[in-house]
Amino acid sequence: MNSLLSDLRALFKSLVLYQAKKTARFAKALEGFKNKAVEILMHRRGRLQKYFFHASMLGLVGIGLLSSGIFGSEAILVKSFPGVGEPDPTVIETFDPNASGLSLKSLIDFKTSVSEKPRSEIIEYEVADGDTLSSIAGKFGVTQETIKWANDMESVDTIKPGQKLKILPVSGVSHTVKSGDTLESVAKKYDTGSQGILDFPFNDVPDDFKLQVGQVLIVPDGIPPEAKATPKPKLKIMFAQGPQSTFRAPGGGNFMWPTSFQMISTNFAWWHPGIDMANRSAPAVAASDGGTVVVAGWPDNYGYGNRVVIDHGNGYQTLYAHLSNIYVSVGQSISRGQSVGQMGSTGRSTGTHLHFEIRYKGIAVNPLAILK
Repeated sequence: MNSLLSDLRALFKSLVLYQAKKTARFAKALEGFKNKAVEILMHRRGRLQKYFFHASMLGLVGIGLLSSGIFGSEAILVKSFPGVGEPDPTVIETFDPNASGLSLKSLIDFKTSVSEKPRSEIIEYEVADGDTLSSIAGKFGVTQETIKWANDMESVDTIKPGQKLKILPVSGVSHTVKSGDTLESVAKKYDTGSQGILDFPFNDVPDDFKLQVGQVLIVPDGIPPEAKATPKPKLKIMFAQGPQSTFRAPGGGNFMWPTSFQMISTNFAWWHPGIDMANRSAPAVAASDGGTVVVAGWPDNYGYGNRVVIDHGNGYQTLYAHLSNIYVSVGQSISRGQSVGQMGSTGRSTGTHLHFEIRYKGIAVNPLAILK
């Protein structure tokens, strides 16, 4: 009897481990696909999103049919790949939080990990019984102020069941372009940076940055002029003489600030997998950690412009984009703090700044969780 119970426990444990590894493998593949999709969408800022989502839905339907077994007694996908069910001991890897004081949960922004379809448009929501402005804002992942501004509300207590509310895809405001509007004037009106408007993938901004009268722009983190009486929380302003502070991340990363900057003009988000550090004086850009250069130049037509990508050999890669000059070449070994280029405004950029990304095994992580 004891032997039977022991066998059952061992079987249950094996099933749990097997399912966990399968889930991790699927999540990793899905994350890689989503990151690639975001890069494509950022290239044209939404021009391709209609075709992308249509193709994605057709692909999901096809996968569902093939894996459901509807065409036979077994799922076609499983029959086609005989090794698909074999556990891979290399799939699940864990961090040691005691070694660094930072957990994976705090390192990876939850919006990067959740495989939900991002919204590209303003939707209409009908208030239900029991709804509050706070609960609606939480449901759609925006601030209460965003809903108030979009619906010209005077107070958070003015909603009632049956009322129709406009909900933006991200926190901020929307703007309908008028004659004479430019990216800079729209950004100034809503007290934000023009780069954030340009980076939002569903804002169809032409390559020459000329706005079309009547088009609707989403202004992430924008504040309408009449609401500026309430002070907007200011981002930390840094005037560093050179990159100094370092932080050891899980997995062996030891990262430093790559440049000096006056402000962070765009923060990390699902539509912006890095941070933008702006400085009109265009200082030098240094390697955040040592490694090998794997990209140096402008190898495609994407909005990153001149860039350097460094592989740190421990699962981490860093990207330095919009450079005006590049001082390194592919294959070159780089030490931490070594100059790799100069800050600039090449590619899809509206001003002198550095777009900086950190990726761990292909997954974009929030640099502000590492660069402490």
